[in-house]
Amino acid sequence: MNQNKSRELSARVVLVGAGPVGIEVAAGLKRAGIDYLQLEKGPIASTIYRWPRHARFFSSPERVAIAGIPFSSPHQEQPAREDYLAYLRGVVETLDLKILSYHRVTEIRGKKGSFTLRAETLRDSLKVNCENVILATGDMGEFNRLGIPGEDLPHVSHVLEDPHLYFGNRLLVVGGKNSALEAALRCFRSGVSVSLSYRRSGFDRKRVNSRLYLELSILTAKGVIPFYPETLPSRITEEGVELSRSDGSTLFVPADFVLLATGYHADLSLFTDLEIPLDEEGVPLYDPQTMESAVPGVYLAGTAVSGARQRYKDFIGTSHYHAAGIVRDLGGGDIPVGTIASRRYSFSTEDIEAD
Repeated sequence: MNQNKSRELSARVVLVGAGPVGIEVAAGLKRAGIDYLQLEKGPIASTIYRWPRHARFFSSPERVAIAGIPFSSPHQEQPAREDYLAYLRGVVETLDLKILSYHRVTEIRGKKGSFTLRAETLRDSLKVNCENVILATGDMGEFNRLGIPGEDLPHVSHVLEDPHLYFGNRLLVVGGKNSALEAALRCFRSGVSVSLSYRRSGFDRKRVNSRLYLELSILTAKGVIPFYPETLPSRITEEGVELSRSDGSTLFVPADFVLLATGYHADLSLFTDLEIPLDEEGVPLYDPQTMESAVPGVYLAGTAVSGARQRYKDFIGTSHYHAAGIVRDLGGGDIPVGTIASRRYSFSTEDIEAD
């Protein structure tokens, strides 16, 4: 990047993040005639882009539709990653939303009515002046690292790209929630010799998808997928992984590849810049009616409202009202959110936890 090249822009509102809810907020701002600028550190929906190929949502199509534009799944089932990325591209083009992708916001300063943002791109830097800021930065900005020897070896990954990569080889998956169980199951069905390490004694059926819970419980109980409960990786080598048991003993599991499905955490650097206060769980303080944070002029949208909380309680399907509240508070009136009225129904975190 040429550090000497710099641009300067201005807008009434700057929206940081172009995931599904960020795009829904942008759609509302445009429909309301509110001058805005949207910046995204990577491609649109960069978090979903990082999902494994052909991974499916647990949510139904009507819950992940945005901006009042229906999403029709080709098979009337939960959408796959590729289907949803195509849908989001279609929403952006249909509504002619202007998103500056590959613009990573590195700093935000100022106060309501006079904020300054700085962003870095692949070629230059950008300074933006605005009156209000909306953070739709998600809650999966960074991998949860274990900080153990060997974590950065080339055969170690924090995300499943394609099970085909591991065909005919031994793979140790570390983790016991949805991403770990789905990776283990998909790789097992792709001809991979899979084993599974988890720090707890078993899978929590209240916190993982019911289908994954059932299938992995059967496969591990029968020894088809070797399971090492109450273990934590302490060292990774080219030959395998040393696991530490809760009783202090260790065992060595041979592995050609290692997948650390240990979850993510939010990048809160912009929250720190703006001095947004957090509660004891690390959740930012905000008004649920307007989505304005405790810092005047700064709004939160989507899963960014989870802050540093590790147990996710906010999802696309439960965040549509964020866009409506923000646009209304900025003087834009009521806007369409979610899918068409005939498919819209109330949905809450309690509904998810009851599944």
